Amino acid sequence: MTLSPIDVEILRNQLNGIVEEAYIALMQSAYSTNIKERRDHSAALFDAVGRAVVQGESLPLHLASILGLVRLVLHRYGAQGVRPGDMFVSNDPFVGKGSHLPDVAIVAPVFCGDRLALFVGNIAHHADIGGMAPGSMAGGMTEVFQEGLRIPPIRLVSGGEIVRDVFDMILLNVRVPEERLGDYMAQIAANRLAERRCHELFRRQSLAHIEAGIEEIIAGTERRVRASIARLPDGEYRFADIMDDDGLGKRDIPIAVSIEIRGEEMTVDFTGSSPQVLGNINVSEAGLQACVLFVIKSLIDPDAQSNHGTLAPVRIVAPSGTIVNAAFPAATAARANTAQRIIEVMYGALAEAIPQRVTAAGNGSTTIAAFSGHGPDGRYYLYLEVVAGGAGARSYKDGTDGVQVLVTNTTNLPIEALESEYPLLVERYELVPDSGGAGTWRGGLGMRRVYRAIDHTLNFSGQADRFLNRPWGLFGGEPGETGSYTIVHDDGRREPLAVKPPTVAVPPSAVIEVVTTGAGGYGLPASRARAKLDEDCRSGKFSAEFLRKHYGYRPDGR
Repeated sequence: MTLSPIDVEILRNQLNGIVEEAYIALMQSAYSTNIKERRDHSAALFDAVGRAVVQGESLPLHLASILGLVRLVLHRYGAQGVRPGDMFVSNDPFVGKGSHLPDVAIVAPVFCGDRLALFVGNIAHHADIGGMAPGSMAGGMTEVFQEGLRIPPIRLVSGGEIVRDVFDMILLNVRVPEERLGDYMAQIAANRLAERRCHELFRRQSLAHIEAGIEEIIAGTERRVRASIARLPDGEYRFADIMDDDGLGKRDIPIAVSIEIRGEEMTVDFTGSSPQVLGNINVSEAGLQACVLFVIKSLIDPDAQSNHGTLAPVRIVAPSGTIVNAAFPAATAARANTAQRIIEVMYGALAEAIPQRVTAAGNGSTTIAAFSGHGPDGRYYLYLEVVAGGAGARSYKDGTDGVQVLVTNTTNLPIEALESEYPLLVERYELVPDSGGAGTWRGGLGMRRVYRAIDHTLNFSGQADRFLNRPWGLFGGEPGETGSYTIVHDDGRREPLAVKPPTVAVPPSAVIEVVTTGAGGYGLPASRARAKLDEDCRSGKFSAEFLRKHYGYRPDGR
């Protein structure tokens, strides 16, 4: 069957609509703040052989975390082994092709009559998946077994009924199981909604029409990505950067990339990157694919659909057993910090080829703050968030202040939502002056959040990077400032914590201060417009001393 371009575009939008509705349904029905407020979840739709067709415009790192699951289900159970009403769950970065254990994916087959037609699925970051530390994200973990419950691709729902033994086993191994139960049920409900919408589509269009349209959607994505690559100048582009540490003593860990562009194809080679490390910042193969997908989407063809055709013109080279393609049983809980650096080195490499599109380095960290304990009412709680920082400047615009960057496309949790659900008080929530790098276009500012436990001792753990090494600027732009974790006692004592601190106890007579990293500037500071400097001065975002030092600026114009 041959479809017109209009027919294909209509179908693409219909499938996108199904995925976006499922994404919203999951967000609005979830129990945890990490999903319902911060939106740390995604949804996607696949064809009958497991190719990704559409993904919601949500969290880029999730696409590859669910990309391999459908094919693993088909390999394990076969097309004849899946039935209407089934759902399959997995989170493991090795046998499940995920990226880390807290990201739990659930997929469901969709049948048209008695024929397997599609799969719908979603993925959500659960605030805890068990393991040695509350929140399952603390520093100090050395292997995947310490990080939480490993779930291979298994059936969670059979013929419309939850497999109670499996569900009970999962809930037994997590903290705050009531909250986890609510999030899992929200994921199941979102899949059921997506399945109903698919059946409505089947009543309007034949399966042959839909299958032909899916082929063209995937092929069309590949064609346009190839054309976008072909418009880039041929050549080989290199860049390298370093991670602060792995949380277990290893410092200045290199991430290197060589990008070769030849015609309409691209090779991305990470040879030269560090061997996998003992700490839990290693990236799985699926996570690496997601990073490359993100760069294609953000720099090379922003309007392309994220699906199976996106990576077809791209060859990824990453030796197994390295930090960017870790081998079992590597710890991967904090893989997002390394994922940010993978993307930034690709940006750095492509700055020569497409300087007008690339940004300077942003905060480059998923600055995790995890809090747990027994509140004044005696109830156990667990709260996890990612604190935003500065975004890098670009060739025509200042970097954005206090925003999630790159693959951590989540929101900042409002204080009202945090304080209404947890026995915590946010004493300060502000931008950090002078934290953005100077330039023709200045880098975005980092943030400061200060938390106090209300009438109890809390347990805190964190995961960050760019606390020791500043985010670089481009084309003469200066680097941004680093971040920090600090316990500040009421008597004024300041107790600096490690970049990736394991769980520490914090009494109510002290606060946790989280300062996130700023971002690099773009272009020579001497070229910044006077009007922009006046604005920097009036806003209070930059001090008179900073403006004088980096720009020679004086408010009186002398």
